[in-house]
Amino acid sequence: MKTEKVTQGYLRFISENPRFLLYGFLLTFFSCFGQTYYISIFSSEIRSIFSLSHGDYGLIYAIATVGSATTLVWVGKFIDKIDLRNYTIFVLIGLSIACLLFSFVSSVILLTSSLFLLRLFGQGLMMHTSVTSMGRYFEETRGKAVSLVSFGNPLGQGMLVSLAIFLLAYLDWKTIWVASSIATIIIIAPIILILLGNHPVRKRQTISNNSTKTNTVSSWTRKEVLRDIRFYLILPLMLAPSYITTGFFFHMSHLVDTKGWDLNIFTQTFYMYVVSSLLTALITGNVTDKFGAKKILPLSLIPQCVAMLILVVTNHPIAQIFYMFTSGMTVGIRVTIGGAIWPEIYGVNNLGGIRALATFFMVLSTAIAPVSMGYLIDAGVTMELIALGCFIYMTFSSIAAWFGVRIKNNSHT
Repeated sequence: MKTEKVTQGYLRFISENPRFLLYGFLLTFFSCFGQTYYISIFSSEIRSIFSLSHGDYGLIYAIATVGSATTLVWVGKFIDKIDLRNYTIFVLIGLSIACLLFSFVSSVILLTSSLFLLRLFGQGLMMHTSVTSMGRYFEETRGKAVSLVSFGNPLGQGMLVSLAIFLLAYLDWKTIWVASSIATIIIIAPIILILLGNHPVRKRQTISNNSTKTNTVSSWTRKEVLRDIRFYLILPLMLAPSYITTGFFFHMSHLVDTKGWDLNIFTQTFYMYVVSSLLTALITGNVTDKFGAKKILPLSLIPQCVAMLILVVTNHPIAQIFYMFTSGMTVGIRVTIGGAIWPEIYGVNNLGGIRALATFFMVLSTAIAPVSMGYLIDAGVTMELIALGCFIYMTFSSIAAWFGVRIKNNSHT
């Protein structure tokens, strides 16, 4: 009965907001072009072209990602000021250019530049635009909105990764990136413009509704957030899935080799990751709307803790399924909570700037992951020991977040 109510609630919500939810979904889906798990499919080709070690390629990737994260802090805040339609088209054009540039890499400088643009416009701004929009224009149903659009990420991960691997058997890897560029600007951008056709009406309605409410969370500025202790207690937990998932996916070829697994079979288990992400996001969205993100946050890393323990204790092929399933659960929870926790604590007026700040640290963690794990691998540290270290980190960050969400809403100027 409860399951029926949850399903009906989501179906009703989708029927009332189909265009705006599809808009957010498509942004998260095609953010995959700039996500680590998609780029990592072509890592062997890239390292072979430039004769790079795991650590060297990880360092280049880190430099590009840190640069994109730093830029995101500045570019991300303009979503609070610029019309959403214009902002979204700017992001899509940037992603198209990034994909095209990546297909022409002929030097380390060009490689770094193209990775910088892919990380900025793909992983950074596509996700930032989607989740910020859902957080701003939905309040009582914010959890449902974020969970639904977050489907795009695991679905893109499962579908686009499999498609890319399939196409690599018939096409040059550069051709795949040219096709990605063309699809972004010729197919995706026009669809996005159509979906946002009634956005001015939604914007006016949201402003009108907020002006009549007396129980809304007062809006903090980004400077005030930086002075708030809760931000720093919660942040380590929010960064854990980004660092761990990125690190292990970036080095998945090495993980598969050391475990004695088959890469093709391992990539097929992405579907387990997708399924668990989707189901968990649905459940989390409904629970978040009912109880609030702050109550769920400290428990959100439990599935990924299990995933790390699986890598520590076994090499059995069946472990691939359980690893992907539990990793996907945390991602499903994390994306939903990540879209709801900041507006729940700090309000929505400056949400773009605040999320850009949080995303900066998130992207920074994804930059550190490949290079830090890469050099650990080069130094002979086992994947099992790395997984154990991640487990310990997640345990302490969960405790810190538990204290953080219990601190009362401090006054701000």
